[in-house]
Amino acid sequence: MNSDMTFRDASAIQSWHAHIYFDAASRDAAWAFREQIGAHWGDKLQIGRFHERPVGPHPMWSYQLAFAHALFADVVGWLTLNHGALDVFLHPNTGDALRDHRDAAVWIGHSHVLVLKALL
Repeated sequence: MNSDMTFRDASAIQSWHAHIYFDAASRDAAWAFREQIGAHWGDKLQIGRFHERPVGPHPMWSYQLAFAHALFADVVGWLTLNHGALDVFLHPNTGDALRDHRDAAVWIGHSHVLVLKALL
């Protein structure tokens, strides 16, 4: 093990964001999935705007799910089992957006190259 490695406690995670990625061909599936998310999770998580263009560091169309750290296992487990052909980008919110998106991210489905300059 590298002695220079600094370990951070999970308490540094204030919340989580999951971004559901889609394009013109998968738009209807993304909308239907969004409705299923709302029906299943209700007000336990926040569903963001349905962006039919790339926004911020996201190279594809997307919408965001915001949820508490305490819901991580339940939400990520549900997304993993139900995302279908949609890709999901998941990152913590620790106050360091670049690190959160670049170094601490998780993908469900296929990964995509982020536009990290949007975070600088």
